[in-house]
Amino acid sequence: MVENRDRRDRLCDAAIEVLAGEGGRGLTHRAVDRAAELPEGTAKNYFPTRDSLLRAAAERCVERYWSELRQAEIDTVDQLLALLRLMIERAMTVNRSRVLAYIELHAEAARNPQVQQALARLSRADLDLHLSAHQAAGLPATRESAAMVTLAVNSALTYLLTQPPDVLASYGLDDLDQFLSRLIASAYPRHRG
Repeated sequence: MVENRDRRDRLCDAAIEVLAGEGGRGLTHRAVDRAAELPEGTAKNYFPTRDSLLRAAAERCVERYWSELRQAEIDTVDQLLALLRLMIERAMTVNRSRVLAYIELHAEAARNPQVQQALARLSRADLDLHLSAHQAAGLPATRESAAMVTLAVNSALTYLLTQPPDVLASYGLDDLDQFLSRLIASAYPRHRG
């Protein structure tokens, strides 16, 4: 079968929407066909097994993440903070489905080595992006300091998408600018902005 790239991407994006809306148990070939508004059997033609569908959704998450963040230019700590704020805001709005699917894929990765490998690429890329962004902002960044920020931001996203306002407030997530400033100050205590 000659693969149509646009149709493949449409199916992967639909799989992300299904994962975000219905969770891992709701991810079926039929559900993806419906979400993509394609004839029944289309997803099965492109992704014969549920594992291949999960892997494709994970790879599409990686691809979409990279395409958005490659454009970032950072020269100062203020620009870094603005980028982190923008990433969080986009995760809560236009990228909400992708982040929810990403959370679902993490649960699947605990049982599926292929999904784990696809997500590992995203995790490595995420850390590399943070490390280079922190260095570009003039911070004395190491892999360890960048990892601390990356983990905190990713954990914050999970809480922002799943917790009520009182819990968010108790973690300082009701004021994202202050949360991010404190996070960078904690990761780089000797840096003077």
